[in-house]
Amino acid sequence: MRIAVAGGGISGLVAAYRLRTLLGAAARITVLEASPRVGGVLHTGELAGGPVDLGAEAFVGRRPEVPALLAELGLDDQLVTPSGLRPLVWAGGRAHALPERTLMGIPSSAETLRGLVDAAGLERVRTEPERPLEWVAGGDVDVYSLVAERFGAQVAERSVDPLLGGVYAGSSRSIGVRAALPQLAAALDRGAASLTAAVTSVLPPPSTAPVFGGLRDGYRVLLDALAARAGADIRTGAAVRSLARTEHGWVLDPIGEVDAVVLATPAPVTARLLAPVAPEASAAAGAVELSSSVVVALSLPGDTALPENSGVLIATGEGLRAKAFTLSSRKWPHLAARGGALVRASFGRFGDPGPLSWTDEELVAAAVEDLGLVTGVPIVPDGFAVQRWPGGLAQYAPGHTERIAALESGVADLPGLAVAGAYLHGVGVPACVASGTAAATRAAAVLV
Repeated sequence: MRIAVAGGGISGLVAAYRLRTLLGAAARITVLEASPRVGGVLHTGELAGGPVDLGAEAFVGRRPEVPALLAELGLDDQLVTPSGLRPLVWAGGRAHALPERTLMGIPSSAETLRGLVDAAGLERVRTEPERPLEWVAGGDVDVYSLVAERFGAQVAERSVDPLLGGVYAGSSRSIGVRAALPQLAAALDRGAASLTAAVTSVLPPPSTAPVFGGLRDGYRVLLDALAARAGADIRTGAAVRSLARTEHGWVLDPIGEVDAVVLATPAPVTARLLAPVAPEASAAAGAVELSSSVVVALSLPGDTALPENSGVLIATGEGLRAKAFTLSSRKWPHLAARGGALVRASFGRFGDPGPLSWTDEELVAAAVEDLGLVTGVPIVPDGFAVQRWPGGLAQYAPGHTERIAALESGVADLPGLAVAGAYLHGVGVPACVASGTAAATRAAAVLV
């Protein structure tokens, strides 16, 4: 039997590995990746004598997929957790503590926002439960429309936008409530009397458990292990040009006939490949928009007096070019142990591809200037790495869940075809692991 996986990102590599475990040694699995390397938006570079992740650098620790996969692959010793330091938010021209007890920045009380928003904003949050809430069960709106209407624009721009920008390279205006905050949408559907009540009802109880996890030597360790254990023919620089259905299976250009296929490609590529075989699914995938971003990693002298915080998030409207800084050697003890200091600067939001066209020197200069401003510390890097991510993150816009339901419904009657990827049910690594696993199970069902 022969199976093709189009796309060699984390979703595709997990799919290939799961296909191997499901189908055994006799299966011929081919992974086709258009770019020169596998990993997609996971990429580990080198800086200051060690590995540094230049794409995603953490995963949500409360989800089980990544720790379970690391254990399965014998990589338990790679699991690391953050220091526990909290980030700052730069808003109104100064640094503030990131509000606590929020749902992606949406507050559960006014007090946690004190200092971040003005007195009128605090009063609006405090009195929100007194105002009637209009919510259509099953409906969807962008996060900004909901939060600004209930709590005011300052809350959306200073508390919510900095967090959504880090996850989606978007903003509260480009992200829908139902896809990005499903627990909140469910609470509102159940008839929560106010947004405050809805947020309070879905917040997890206080815990000292780490929120995030990471890999000591970077995501490349996981990617390499998946590629090795999949035992697949992995071809880079090999874009899938077309997909066609036959009486007995599928035909992919450039490799020919296969018995099953997993499309672990970005939404626009998936839309193009599905067009001749599942036009409605293709249209749904084509409606998912992408955002671009850039990561600039800086190595600094060890005596650089960075704040005792994990990072600095930038509120909307602050006039800075960077959208966030991760103070990596503060956030991760294993990076601090190397000596020196490491910082990651993030650029780019949905609708603003400008930073992609900046030279490395321009990006580094912007990172240095903005970091110096928000920390009040002279920044003199002794090394840097730049990674551009054109179209790297899907935007979970209002109506996203309906679009994905239409996509999955549109391929449900095509045996041996499955889709996977960060544009489906979550952009984080755990969601991608789950997506790749589910796609492998579906594709293999016609072969066992």
